[in-house]
Amino acid sequence: MEGRIIKQISNDYTVKSDREYICKARGVFRNKKETPLVGDIVEFDPNKKIIEKIKPRLNSLVRPAVSNVDQAVIVTSVKEPDFSTNLLDKLLTMIEYNKIKPIICFTKLDLLNDSEKKKISEYMTYYENMGYLILTNENKKNFKGIFKDKVTVFTGQSGAGKSSLLNLLDASLRLQTNEISHALGRGKHTTRHTELLEIEEGLVADTPGFSAIDLTSLKPIEIRDNMLDMFGALDACKYRDCMHIKEDGCSIKKRIENDPILKERYINYLNFINRK
Repeated sequence: MEGRIIKQISNDYTVKSDREYICKARGVFRNKKETPLVGDIVEFDPNKKIIEKIKPRLNSLVRPAVSNVDQAVIVTSVKEPDFSTNLLDKLLTMIEYNKIKPIICFTKLDLLNDSEKKKISEYMTYYENMGYLILTNENKKNFKGIFKDKVTVFTGQSGAGKSSLLNLLDASLRLQTNEISHALGRGKHTTRHTELLEIEEGLVADTPGFSAIDLTSLKPIEIRDNMLDMFGALDACKYRDCMHIKEDGCSIKKRIENDPILKERYINYLNFINRK
């Protein structure tokens, strides 16, 4: 029988087919160094409740550990914890690399003063002009229709409000939320496992929060090619393999001087390349 893994807790996998089955994975996966992931389409024995085969994946993420993702909502706090272009750009780069559609959702706008709101508005406009869908958590109507027939991941730093946002979208979920740890400057973890939830005719993953993501698995050229404003200027650069760092005739550096490219984005790009 075929189904999709919709939840994992320890070694128990909930597989949804004609109904839900709690299954174990065959030992052969361990020998092959394979691990079933939430989101996997699998073949399983409904009587023995054993997962026998993992179907080929469209993509997979390490953290959050989920596969076959269509789109990712990056829940981005603007206050408590403060907005970080570095983390946002890391997430965007990794999500683009995995051929997943990114959606950016800004949260906690109500905590900003007028000057802070103006600055955040400038960031929102910049990312929107790059082609990203920009949402806020102020009204659930902003999300209408985006989940239908898709697997969506909610991700972002701890305390950004992922679980609160999911509760807003579907009050019946009653997902646990928690306050910000002021000593740590980030949220306390409230999501302990990965699970696909049925919301508005789609599947949405509520995943454990995190405050860092590792780009060391990407080559410098892959980082460049998945930061859209860096890659998009290649035609205007003197060299087709320009990395936009020290090369002469680089259009990116000219565009930064004239402000079309957000300076923080370029600094983040250099830091990613240099593994900082």
